[in-house]
Amino acid sequence: MSPEQIKVLNRLLDGGERRFEGGISAALYQKVAKVSKATATRHLADLLQKGCIEKLPSGGRSTRYQIKR
Repeated sequence: MSPEQIKVLNRLLDGGERRFEGGISAALYQKVAKVSKATATRHLADLLQKGCIEKLPSGGRSTRYQIKR
């Protein structure tokens, strides 16, 4: 995992339910991790593939993710 992915996962775990109510989007990931939109999307896809996060029911441009329970 990259340092940015670890940072975002830690933020999600450390009270992220309140901060990221409704999940984290690529745009929010981009702001938290200070990466480009393309990198945010790549990182989220990698975390999804690794089983760290799961997609919430919304899709398309409003896709959001949460820590896998």
